[in-house]
Formats: sequence, structure tokens, C-alpha cells
Amino acid sequence: MTPVFALIGQPNVGKSTLFNRLTQTRDALVADRPGLTRDRIIGNCDFDGRPYVVVDTGGLSGESAGIDSLMGEQSMLAARQADAVLFLVDGRRDLDPRDEEIAKQLRRLGVSLTLLVNKTEGVPAQQAIAPFRSLGFKQAYAVSGIRGDGIETCIQGLLADYPEEIDDAEVVDSTLTELTDAADPEVAPEEDIEEEQYHPRMALIGRPNVGKSTLTNQLLGEERVIAFDQPGTTRDSIAIPLQYQGETWTLIDTAGVRRRARVSDTIEKFSIIKTLRAIEAANLVVVLADAGEGLTDQDVRIVSLAIDQGRSLVLAINKWDSIDDTRREAVKKEVERKLPFLGYARIHYISALRGKGVAGLMESVKEAYESAFRDMSTPVLNDILASLVRRNPPPLSHGRRPKPRYAHQGGTNPPSIIIHGNQCERLPDSYTRYLENGFRKHLQLEGSPLRVHYRQSDNPYADRKNKPTGRQIKKALRNRRHYKKR
Repeated sequence: MTPVFALIGQPNVGKSTLFNRLTQTRDALVADRPGLTRDRIIGNCDFDGRPYVVVDTGGLSGESAGIDSLMGEQSMLAARQADAVLFLVDGRRDLDPRDEEIAKQLRRLGVSLTLLVNKTEGVPAQQAIAPFRSLGFKQAYAVSGIRGDGIETCIQGLLADYPEEIDDAEVVDSTLTELTDAADPEVAPEEDIEEEQYHPRMALIGRPNVGKSTLTNQLLGEERVIAFDQPGTTRDSIAIPLQYQGETWTLIDTAGVRRRARVSDTIEKFSIIKTLRAIEAANLVVVLADAGEGLTDQDVRIVSLAIDQGRSLVLAINKWDSIDDTRREAVKKEVERKLPFLGYARIHYISALRGKGVAGLMESVKEAYESAFRDMSTPVLNDILASLVRRNPPPLSHGRRPKPRYAHQGGTNPPSIIIHGNQCERLPDSYTRYLENGFRKHLQLEGSPLRVHYRQSDNPYADRKNKPTGRQIKKALRNRRHYKKR
């Protein structure tokens, strides 16, 4: 089996730093600020060929209301689902009464508990653990998430309680799916592991507080991420396995993207950077906007970010049930006016909280993904090119007419078409857009941009010097004598 370890503790004890150390990634935001992590982040780890899963959680502050309460619920849910809880304390300070209270809460869950005394750089292990012996943990380790001290010994001791079962290998992705309650894990043969790890990646992006986390929870059917009526609730980009109608996706919930002028907090700047990286890593992007606020200029900029990256795109206007019919008509006209260049993308008017319109949204998501990876036949492309050129010939450029001759597919995600011909680099942008729209229409590509690139056809006579024939030489001599007589 693949053991799952949950990192639990007060804020600012180094859970995210340790998570990044164990996963060898920078998936979790790290800063010297309490309460930075809010949602559960799940990562794959490997120790000497042994796979295991580690879950980073928000800090347990003890608050019974507000977002801190929701963070605590997420942390305790992670603890209940894990095989073992790694309870972190700060080795640089004395035992805190709050640590004792958290230890009591964890014992009531009946899970396996291990104490990790973090931030113990340069301190002997027994000396670092001694102040926390009164917590009553049978298993305790002194570690340093920053330097890596004591981590190898710790993980080796933890994995010793979970002997490797050679004949019943379990795919790590199945364990991740189990953690989200999205589907029952399935045992896969070893040769299928690599294939299982690659499935479509869908990123939810938008301004703060437009309902990205609410939509994530609606699709998963559980409170997987914290949805709170406060801008900036989500800080990390969180990748979550999603099973939808028998298909496996990776759903990426991202932090809200605000205008640069309004971003002063360093943490928010890092969150936005991770959102941009999530767009780059995704195959498809769902842009969410708030119906109550209408389509803002920042929404248009966010759509442009996805288009610039060549990502398939679906636009969802959320909170549609919160406005009246008059406002709805105004929002639709606003979308048409501000996004005239988005004619290829589907637009859905949904309520993520109530689940209205979500099924139709996912149908468009699948359609856009299929369009992004469409295989296009070369003969079909050439027939379409010939039809488009006949209907609207290229304009003259410097007295010569460019001649697009033949086309073939250049790539996918986004699908690209390479056109070979003469003088094609002189074609104006308007004609390139005409070709892109024409190809997209004939190929019925929905939700995906299409790129057209040009290649100059090779001239077989480019390296040959023209040698005059005997007839041409005689004609030239006759002309020369003629002009001399005159």
C-alpha cells in the first residue's frame, strides 16, 4: 500500500517548508507569516524507491469562526483520511498550551501519531525533543525542513510501519483520488503507472471571489477547498484529481488575479505568479467572471492571458441566479461588446453554488479539449486552403500576389497549421485571421484557438546561375550591331 502522511500543527511551524522538502517541489507557498497555507495540498514522494503521499494543511489556530475555522476543518479532515499524522511543533520555542490541545484533538481521531520537532538546526535530537516529551508521543523525531536534518531517519522510521507489498502494487494517483472521495481507487498494473499520471489538466482562473473554489467543490462533490466570501481566500494553485463521467481530469484551483496596481502584498504576488504558471501547465482554461459585477476590464485581461498561451478556453459567468432578467441582458451585451475576438469559445451562465449549468459547462470543456488535440488530415487541409484562396485571393504586395500552395498540421494544443508557398510572409494579419477562422469553421474546432504559420517554398533554381543559350547570345549580338549602326 502507499501510506499517506498528513502534516498537522499550529501556524508557522514549517509544514509547507517540510512539504516542499519531501516532495522536492515548490508547490506550497512559503513565507515567514502565520496562516499562509489554507487548503490541503497533496504531493507524491519517494524514499529509496518507496512511494508515499504527504498532505500539507493549514495551521490549527483554535478559532471557532471565520476562515480559520474552515482551515481547521480541512486540517482535521486530512488527519482522518491519512494513515498517520505528523504533528509538527516549533523546536525554537517552548511547549505551547495550544500544542497540548491539538494533541488531545488528534488522539480522539484514533489515528497513528508521530511528533516532529521542526527548526532544530544544529541541536542534538534528544535535546530538541526533551521539552515536548510531556505531550506523550511514543514516536518523535527532530528535523529541519529548511536544511533537511533528520528527515531521512524520520521517513525511514515511518515507512518501516508500512511494509512494501510487492504483489499488490497500488498506483499513487489512485491514492490521491481516494483522498478527494472522487472515486474508488483501482489497482493498476505497473506498466500502466506512467500512462495514469497524464490526464487532461483544467485550470480555473479569474478575479478574486468569483467562485473558483465553489465550482471546484461542486465538481468534486465535497468541500475539498475552502470557499469563503473573502477575496484572496485561495493562495496556492491546487491540483486535484477529478473523476467526471468516467474520465479522469486534473483540476487546478488558482488564486484570484487582480490588477497589478492593486497588488501590494508579496504573498499575493507569488500567488499570481503560480496562477500564470498553472495556465502554462494546463491544457484547458475555464475563466470565471462574476455576473453581479459584470464583465470587467480585468476579466478581459485574464481571458487574453489564456489566449496568449494558446490554451483552449471556456468562459463561465458565475452567480447567474443572483441577478434579475434586466441585468442578465445587460451582461450578455457586455460580453458581446468586450469579447468580440472570442467567437470560437463557448460561454456559459452558471451558478456554481447550486450546480446550475455546470453539466453543460463540462460538456464544453471536453469539446474544447478534444479540439485542442485534433488530428487533421493533410489532404483535408489542402482542400480547405484551396477553397479559402479561391473565395478570397491574397491581396497584392509590392506588385506581386502571395501564393499559399499547400498546408499540413504543425502541432496541437493549440492546433497549428503550416502553410507553404511563395511570398506568404507578406500576407497581412487580416488575411491570416481570415485563414484561421476559415480553417476553424471547416474543421469545427470549438473552444480552441488555431495558429497559422508560413514557410517559404524552396526554389529549386536558387543556387543555379542562369546561363544564356546560343540563340540568346546570337540575338544579343545582333541587337548590339544594330545599335552601333544607328
